Amino acid sequence: MSTEADAAPQTTLQTTPQTTWDAIVIGAGPAGIAAAITAHEHGKKVLVIDKARFPRDKCCGDGLTTGALRQLERLGLDPRTVGSWRECRDVEVRSPSGRRVTMQLPDDGVFAAIATRIDLDDALVALARGKGIEVREGVTFDSLSIGGDTVNVRITVHNEEDTDAATADSGVHRTVRCHHVIAADGMWSPVRKSVGAGDGDYRGEWHAIRQYARRVTGPAVSRLYVWFEPDLLPGYAWSFPLADGRVNLGFGILRGSARRPGEMRALWDDILQRPHVRAALGNDVELEDRFLAWPIPARVSRTTLTHERVMFVGDAARATDVLTGEGIGQALTSGILAGESLTDANPERAYRNAMRREFFADDRMSRILGALLRSERTARAALRIVDTNDWTRRNFVRWMFEDEPRAAAFTPRRWHRGFLTRPGAWRTASTNS
Repeated sequence: MSTEADAAPQTTLQTTPQTTWDAIVIGAGPAGIAAAITAHEHGKKVLVIDKARFPRDKCCGDGLTTGALRQLERLGLDPRTVGSWRECRDVEVRSPSGRRVTMQLPDDGVFAAIATRIDLDDALVALARGKGIEVREGVTFDSLSIGGDTVNVRITVHNEEDTDAATADSGVHRTVRCHHVIAADGMWSPVRKSVGAGDGDYRGEWHAIRQYARRVTGPAVSRLYVWFEPDLLPGYAWSFPLADGRVNLGFGILRGSARRPGEMRALWDDILQRPHVRAALGNDVELEDRFLAWPIPARVSRTTLTHERVMFVGDAARATDVLTGEGIGQALTSGILAGESLTDANPERAYRNAMRREFFADDRMSRILGALLRSERTARAALRIVDTNDWTRRNFVRWMFEDEPRAAAFTPRRWHRGFLTRPGAWRTASTNS
């Protein structure tokens, strides 16, 4: 175990009314922690606050693409600090016609992994603390006001050591000062609402569900499955293997498609009884926990990314991939870009420009491909092409797991030596041992 994982949570807020932070990061998920670590490495004084107390669960598919893994390695995460971590090389994609396309990711490093968010996010918080970053749990953002080059952030600190019995439940209200705010506070971002940069009645592009299962005895115990069911297109169902014979199961549907969010419970029961799903999981599988659903925001090129001295990252920036619904890699990347932008004379402008370079072309391509996948005929034809030969299978699976950015082939500035041949993350050692 690394020393970062053993770092104890702070119980008091290490600030005074005279303290002015370079940045306050609101939200300690992957985007917020990535921003904080990056800013800290550039010599910035950063405070991270989160209303939750870690470890805490987050409804998610738990899959980590190659792009996400490279960012986690860059930040310094040791996978051995993540209890449910499971690397995966074997992938099977099922066409709407029933065609099974089996593929294998390279063994030169880690190209795909699965880890529960309760474990991953807790490990990232510990990593940040181990680097000397103050991460304060149980702190709720209330509002902010901007005056000149300073932001006054009003917060509520719950159950802090210096509260008495009369205030322990409601918390203590404080104001902390900073030059910039990085809002990593999710799709429903209270910061976005506070500054009036909302998107109206926005409810996400996708709806997804997740449920864990144990006692998996079929091939899904080690193989990652993606099922393009005809009645889910352009959505899909999945099974992602975790440690100890467990899997993350789920499916996603596009808002406005033939399926409606209110049908998801009944639809899930039906999907679990389909023969190819049962064969993958095995006869002894047992569902865990409750059925959870959540919306997925995916409109990064069509949303407000900054507001005066505020930068939005991760789900608060609607940065999820609109084609796959994958968001951890996008959250990490947007957080890193925000942290790097703090070194610029105009951080918010620098951040907007960086986000355009890194995300907009990929978002456009994902929307085009998603529109094509609405058709069962097109989806079947695409997977027939993928299954043409070893070369197509090998390169499709690397593209699928974002070994390179989604639209990299059409953005020449991203071309580099070793395109689609470079090693994965943590190349020097296996992390399953």
